[in-house]
Amino acid sequence: MLSTGPTWRTFNYAVLGFAVAMFVLAFLFVEESAYDRSAHMETSILASGSDGGSGDQEKIEGESKSVERTPSAPSIPARKSFMATLRLWEGIDHEVPFFAMMWRSFTYFLVPQVLWVVTTFGINIGLGALTFNYVFPIKITAPPYNWPVSSSGLGSIGPFVGYLCALPFTSSSDVLAARLTVRNDGIREAEMRLGAMLPGMIIGPIGILVYGLTAQLNLHWIGYFLGTALTSWGGYFFFCFTLAYAVDSYYAETPEMLIAMNIGKQVVSFGLGFGVLDWVLERGYGVVISGIFCAVLLANNLVLIIFMLWGKNIRRYVTGSWLARFHGKAHGNKA
Repeated sequence: MLSTGPTWRTFNYAVLGFAVAMFVLAFLFVEESAYDRSAHMETSILASGSDGGSGDQEKIEGESKSVERTPSAPSIPARKSFMATLRLWEGIDHEVPFFAMMWRSFTYFLVPQVLWVVTTFGINIGLGALTFNYVFPIKITAPPYNWPVSSSGLGSIGPFVGYLCALPFTSSSDVLAARLTVRNDGIREAEMRLGAMLPGMIIGPIGILVYGLTAQLNLHWIGYFLGTALTSWGGYFFFCFTLAYAVDSYYAETPEMLIAMNIGKQVVSFGLGFGVLDWVLERGYGVVISGIFCAVLLANNLVLIIFMLWGKNIRRYVTGSWLARFHGKAHGNKA
């Protein structure tokens, strides 16, 4: 857009317009939700208790007729109307410690599964997306390619194709976990979904390797698109399934984990992307992209093997550690 005539102000106004549109759509269609687990459990206990009491009374009276019991229906609140979902002020849960939730979130950086999500997002964004966006316009508009500046934005086609090709595999981890659960007598383990990430573990680093060598050796321009497509294809698996694995491992603490993940990935991506262009131009595309960046991404992806083999033991250790006891006290549990 900047290279075809409009000024940087017009570009920023366009970005602002899209941001405002997303904000309005989120306000209209993303409903705020809150689930009072304790209230639901108390309702279920009262319902089951009342059923049990009537049955005991019938036994005491010695009635010979059979009594048919049906399980009590769960207490589900009524569906809100569309206008009700647009209220700016709803109920406030005064039992939730607002400030404690924020500082307690930072302790989740000590949980291996959460830290893996942070490094996965940060590395893929910092080393992959930022590097591709920085390098492609410089290389494609210079010899031997000599593309017009207006075509420098076509580099986004590669990631788009990569994500599009990975989209059909979105449910692969759920399907794999479901089959392994059946084999495990119906007992679900968080690590059961990790096997679906094995193809992405290798394909992602191969994409960065191809991209760096294409830039270093001035190979055919298709190498840029192939490299970004492969990296994005592999990254899709890690974006989706590492987050799902962390939630499966500690689903009761999902809100605080998400806070830690979002903050952490932004810090990591900023740190890796800061000065990346100067570093690449100084050391060379092959050394930095195909060598260093590829090795860092591969090392992060190989952590998958660790969690597949010892993830359950890691979760057990964390559950019995001081961190778990600290969170139990912070939530008001005596244990």
